[in-house]
Amino acid sequence: MQSHPYHQRLRAMYQGRRAGPSARRYARVWAAVFSWGVLPRRWVTLEVPGRRTGRLTRFPLGMAHWQGQWYLVSMLGNECNWVANVRAADGRARLRRRTALECSLREVPAGQRAPILKQYLNEVPGARAHIPVDRHASVQSFETIAAQYPVFLVTTAT
Repeated sequence: MQSHPYHQRLRAMYQGRRAGPSARRYARVWAAVFSWGVLPRRWVTLEVPGRRTGRLTRFPLGMAHWQGQWYLVSMLGNECNWVANVRAADGRARLRRRTALECSLREVPAGQRAPILKQYLNEVPGARAHIPVDRHASVQSFETIAAQYPVFLVTTAT
């Protein structure tokens, strides 16, 4: 991973690949901002029922746009809360940008993730501190880590 001080601070907010208090505060703020829809289309608030409580949970996320499709990527890997919630909800979720848009999230097989992960790092700068491959590396470099970072194809009704 890169050792830039900014990246070190970002990683520190997610000790053990879990959001710490600072990360949770930022997430609440960014979830609200992203849901207003004032930033580029790639910035969304994912709303999905919690797998234990059933209460709606919100996660601010950046999407990757690759080959005409939108994808959500977990920069924190397989143990990320929103990933577990999406899996428990069988991919049923909602994306919010001004309005709520019902969607289906289908997990992409690990063997197909590498080019999407590379694109994701190009489009979502905050994720670069968490994924241990440089965004300028070859797609083949991403194949070695692809199974560790879930990718979901976003399908909406509209």
